[in-house]
Amino acid sequence: MSGSDRHITPRPLTAEAFAPFGDVLECEGDPDMIINQGMCGRFHDLAKLDFGEGRAGISLFNAIPRELPYTFDLVERHPLGSQAFVPMSEHPFLVIVAHDLGNTPGKPHAFFTKSGQCINFHRGIWHGVLTPLHAPGMFAVIDRIGDGNNLEEYQFGEPFVVQP
Repeated sequence: MSGSDRHITPRPLTAEAFAPFGDVLECEGDPDMIINQGMCGRFHDLAKLDFGEGRAGISLFNAIPRELPYTFDLVERHPLGSQAFVPMSEHPFLVIVAHDLGNTPGKPHAFFTKSGQCINFHRGIWHGVLTPLHAPGMFAVIDRIGDGNNLEEYQFGEPFVVQP
């Protein structure tokens, strides 16, 4: 790839654009049902959580915020289960994903979330590390807990740069 092929311009995160990689979780449109004596709208079953032989676990992550342009050369995937990132602040974050090309990642894609959006990576999807753009970088992460190695990392020979 040439130098210009190493630059990635992020797009806004939409359910349609992100569908090959996972689910976008957000309160958009009308809720599926009204609960709690009419005081709460429930947006029901927004993510395909997939934990195989494991169980769901909720962990808290505190990531150091990054700045744009953002340079990276590492992606990872979880072959045994899905992984959801739920920000614990109103700040957007950067999401990096790549299609699988025979057990190696293809050229990455980048998305900016908007306030209130969460994501769920489907099982086996190559993705960048948790990348908050503002402090605090606090996230609840829902993923698989269980036996087996659920982490594969891939380091690109040359870095990519995400810039607006």
